[in-house]
Amino acid sequence: MDTRSSNTTPRVVIVYGVMLLAAVALFLIFRAFGETLVAPPAQTPVTLNPAAGDTSSILFHLLLALVAVVALGRLLGALFHSIGQPPVIGEVVAGILLGPSLLGYVAPDVAAYVLPGTVAPYLGLIAQLGVIVYMFTVGLDLNTDLLRGQVQTTVATSHSSIVVPFTMGSALALYLYPRFSTSAVPFTHFALFLGVAMSITAFPVLARILADRRMTATRLGALALTCAAVDDITAWCLLAFVVGVVHDSGGHAALAAVWTIGFIVVMFAVVRPLLERLSRQIESGSSPEGPIVITLVGMLLAALATDAIGVHAIFGPFMLGAVIRHDSALARALKRAVGDLVIVLLLPAFFAFTGMRTEIGLVSGVYEWLVCGLIVLVAVAGKFGGTVIAARATGLDARHAAGLGILMNTRGLMELIVLNVGLDLGVISPTLFTMLVLMALMTTVMTTPLLHMVFPAPLRTAAPANVMAREASH
Repeated sequence: MDTRSSNTTPRVVIVYGVMLLAAVALFLIFRAFGETLVAPPAQTPVTLNPAAGDTSSILFHLLLALVAVVALGRLLGALFHSIGQPPVIGEVVAGILLGPSLLGYVAPDVAAYVLPGTVAPYLGLIAQLGVIVYMFTVGLDLNTDLLRGQVQTTVATSHSSIVVPFTMGSALALYLYPRFSTSAVPFTHFALFLGVAMSITAFPVLARILADRRMTATRLGALALTCAAVDDITAWCLLAFVVGVVHDSGGHAALAAVWTIGFIVVMFAVVRPLLERLSRQIESGSSPEGPIVITLVGMLLAALATDAIGVHAIFGPFMLGAVIRHDSALARALKRAVGDLVIVLLLPAFFAFTGMRTEIGLVSGVYEWLVCGLIVLVAVAGKFGGTVIAARATGLDARHAAGLGILMNTRGLMELIVLNVGLDLGVISPTLFTMLVLMALMTTVMTTPLLHMVFPAPLRTAAPANVMAREASH
């Protein structure tokens, strides 16, 4: 082992511990002050009746909405891909354009026909199912083997990229709460959720950007994927905790946390060996149909379990996918079985549903746009700054640290999933939801051009593990 690396470890552990303690102390200070703030009274929400309207008419409009968002999403996805952007940006923009932000503004009658209000509850159910299956596939794509190497750099960097933006988001909540929340939302819930919203990294989008630039097997690519994997696991556990706190009305949030930890232990200790056995059956030549059915039923049961715990249904499928080896026969069979379905059909329903809830017209004046800019600034400063500081402290050179910070700032679809959870819980208002959606789009769009500035040409040569380790010590 490199002597300098071993000597650095105690310092990193101390700095890491101080960082966590400082973050907790700052949040408690923000919370104490925030609880004294007064937000406007809550307005009575307008609810849509899922049973309203003729069922056949609703089915027609639901199918029409899916056709529109799939077709436009594919078109815009190809357009954005041609200019070096992830296709998912075009698909998200397609959902927004078909909603009240554009189509509902310039042609309200057409918008009411393509996406009528009576369709929203049904579209929302399909969207939730799509997100559940998608989070399962995100878990499948996680390469947990990467976590065994460069633990010091990976854990310190990924957690710093969560702790710093979480703290900055909590501080920003002091300003946003009395202006964009209501008295029905406790400040603690608002601050916790805003902190999580600032901390997300989109692992799938990041992986796609690295693949497009042929950087997956490079030193930076391997480190970014590893950090994003740790970031994803930590951030979703944090979101699960926050949802549990929001759902808690009788002081049982700690019990929900215990149940969540127990669920994770069962996933790794009991479920993972069973899934390994199913994978070996496929490798031995057996039909994959049975193992696929068993695993997908397990995915639904995992969603039910975490929903019953009170941490949100998407957490269970994500953890189930994460305990399956990403390169196993079972993982490959599952990706073939559900991959195209969720990407082509189910996720567009989520984009359309998100578009219906995003109304850019709510950000109407100069002040609102300045606040939106402030949110983007805090998000970028927290994610980029937290990553770069930790990467430099663990020995990464300035260029690679900056590249890692740019990549970790990618939020994409994962951020939209978190924001929809917050809107469903009533923690954030429609106006703030729109601002945060814009933040997610802006931080994702800026990734490729900024990365091109730091690394002008695609990195085509993979760095051997021993070279990576040796360079990391300098």
